[in-house]
Amino acid sequence: MNVIDIHPHILSADREAYPLAPVGGTVSGWASTRPVTAEQLLSEMDTAGVAKAALVQASTAYGYDNRYVIDSAERYPDRFTAICCVDPLSAGAEKRIAEWARHPAVAGVRLFTTGSTLPGQAAWLNHETTYPFWAAASRTGTPVCVQMRLSAVDQLVDVLERFPDATIVLDHMAYPSIAPGTERAAFDELAGLAKYPRLFLKMTMRNTEPLVASDARRFLDPLLAAFGSERIAWGSNFPAATQSLPTLLELATTALAGVPADARRNILCATAQRLYPALR
Repeated sequence: MNVIDIHPHILSADREAYPLAPVGGTVSGWASTRPVTAEQLLSEMDTAGVAKAALVQASTAYGYDNRYVIDSAERYPDRFTAICCVDPLSAGAEKRIAEWARHPAVAGVRLFTTGSTLPGQAAWLNHETTYPFWAAASRTGTPVCVQMRLSAVDQLVDVLERFPDATIVLDHMAYPSIAPGTERAAFDELAGLAKYPRLFLKMTMRNTEPLVASDARRFLDPLLAAFGSERIAWGSNFPAATQSLPTLLELATTALAGVPADARRNILCATAQRLYPALR
């Protein structure tokens, strides 16, 4: 089975060609201490057995300057596609979406509403200023990754209701509170979102690490029953995660060991290919 990673980050070693300009004004710790270039990621992928990857713009390093992920996807089109970060409040956001939808190296976009350098949860996800962006994403069929926490679920639901044709991918599953003894409660945090057929879940080490330490089936069985494995895809979060890419993939396969083989195939490969046809 081919494995596809839809959540690695890369940073160039050339700070002059690709200067840092992080969202929030602060470079994240991982970007400062363990940056990984496109070529280094390819080496890690080969070691881990990962066939292809959707490069997620490192918002906490480059902000909205997406040149490095695009350039890398153009340089290695048989291995990479790019997921670009955009400010949906900006006047040209909808035009940029339309341009990227025609770009062969770009497969989707990302919104960054919270994270290591952006404490709290931004409240703009469903602001009326973003409506042209969401309309353009819906019209062009562009998948939108959203880095958010479940505290903003009301904003997300508003977007899903207003723009039912929008394809949205929740980074890290929006961080459900998975822990030993609370697995079912963690699923319940997501359960209300299952009725939206174009909402996908990105399972990363933020989820698989606590699942390995918990009763994974108590979370995964109802999750798969509600969403279907066709709406769940794996992403490593390398190198923001401290582990190596082979270890991160091992975390995922260990967490998924008890689910049916076809579900594992979807989560580790096929769902990514449906979301991002460039990865087929």
